[in-house]
Amino acid sequence: MSSEEPSQNLTAEENSEKKLSKKELAKLERQRKRQEAAAASAASAVSSVSIEADPLAANYGDIPLNDLQSKEISGKKWTEVKDLTHELKDKVVLIRGRAQTIRAVGKKMAFVVVRERGFTVQCVLTVAQDVVSPQMVKFTTILSRESIVDIEGIVSVPAQSITGASQQDFCLDGGRCLVLVRGYCLLKVVLVEIQVRKLYCVNKAIPTLPINIEDAARSEVEIEKALQAGEQLVRVNQDTRLNFRVLDIRTPANQGIFRIQCQVENIFRQFLLSEGFVGIHTPKLIAGSSEGGSAVFRLDYKGTPACLAQSPQLHKQMSICGDFGRVFEIGPVFRAEDSFTHRHLCEFTGLDVEMEIKEHYSEVMDIVDRLFVTMFDNLNEKCSKELEAINRQYPFENLKYLRKTLRLTFEEGVQMLKEAGVEIDPLGDLNTESERKLGQLVLEKYGTEFYILHRYPLAVRPFYTMPCHDDPKYSNSFDVFIRGEEIISGAQRVHVPEFLTELMTYDLEKYGAPPHGGFGVGLERVVMLFCALNNIRKTSLFPRDPQRIAP
Repeated sequence: MSSEEPSQNLTAEENSEKKLSKKELAKLERQRKRQEAAAASAASAVSSVSIEADPLAANYGDIPLNDLQSKEISGKKWTEVKDLTHELKDKVVLIRGRAQTIRAVGKKMAFVVVRERGFTVQCVLTVAQDVVSPQMVKFTTILSRESIVDIEGIVSVPAQSITGASQQDFCLDGGRCLVLVRGYCLLKVVLVEIQVRKLYCVNKAIPTLPINIEDAARSEVEIEKALQAGEQLVRVNQDTRLNFRVLDIRTPANQGIFRIQCQVENIFRQFLLSEGFVGIHTPKLIAGSSEGGSAVFRLDYKGTPACLAQSPQLHKQMSICGDFGRVFEIGPVFRAEDSFTHRHLCEFTGLDVEMEIKEHYSEVMDIVDRLFVTMFDNLNEKCSKELEAINRQYPFENLKYLRKTLRLTFEEGVQMLKEAGVEIDPLGDLNTESERKLGQLVLEKYGTEFYILHRYPLAVRPFYTMPCHDDPKYSNSFDVFIRGEEIISGAQRVHVPEFLTELMTYDLEKYGAPPHGGFGVGLERVVMLFCALNNIRKTSLFPRDPQRIAP
């Protein structure tokens, strides 16, 4: 990630978001206490029904803490909610999840939607002899939402479609018709539910939650449609989400975002290992600035001035000079600049690469090309459920990219902008708006949202960047863009001491350095742009920016 980008204003939505005041927090606390008291009263009412006298009392209740202290291994087998399909019809299953919604239908029936890691299933309790008692239904209806429950029951395939649950299985021999062509059904869908036989509460959530998961999972499209219909739905703003992040990350979209982030990291590692790279770990406590400038977090290190690493650049190059040949690192990066934008953080996860160059810096771009095409292919193929969950809350179009990544020179990019009426200094840098405009032009002309721009002016690159052989005003460097935003800065490094115009802290080149180059990319920014999200805070689990250091 480039640290030289100018700050830009946040969106109007972000500017309108305010942290909860003490008064608002106090109000929430009062509401919580009132609901806790109400829940305690309801629980007391249930106990007056005499659960102990219920002959089916063993089929439900709170699991004693003693039984949850690793007391024994029972041999029970749990089925994950995401694995519930029509193939399990009439089978007895045991699931564990959160009680997302609870709805009573009179005194003899209740519905519980159970959620596990973003997947939901509807569970039905119906009073029946020797199975479910009225007391069991009552016990269920007073459980607080988001409580963790164990449910044992029989998988069934209802005749009517279920709304509000994700578990559906596409097949050709049952369920309701989705697609008709000339009277023939091409695709059907079976939705499963569980007929509850036993239900136990593993851990109760507080009766009043500061945010509801349903509200946090609601899309802007849904909110706007409701407003047009004269209905007002709760909108959970960004600051409130981050203040109660432990609840916010339970939404299906967030479950998808961070599972995709895990896959990006995994694909990055596996691809580079297959290309002969060695994974390394470099220090994050260093003696001086690693990128130059004042945007560095300074601290005291046993009486000696130190700082947090702005990048692993120096130690990547030391590793190349130490004959590792090709290295990569996945680790934290710290930037202290006050960038109040949608794409900057003070701490992010860096995906860094450094490698020997045999003949040409295009060898580094070749790695970028194959790495990201492999990454995009894998995400589209293996993360369809996660992408669907994200798309429901944050609608986006799939990223357009070519099998062979487009490469343009900086001069070619400037010319495209000039022809579109945007004047750019041919020896200067592109600002954020110019980058976005160029991204639009590239998409229109070449049909791709992922491309490489190389041969940047030397004056706008770090001092250790190698000049071009045919024109010293330009450099063997490149940036990579997704959807009009920069995600990678890379270059061939100067490896001969005579070419260095500034003294490096460690003069590595005097010990004999091979030609080398590399690049760095922010993990959170890759996920943000791949999923077309509007704020990098959505792809940072616990973001750190100039105004936030909690939770």
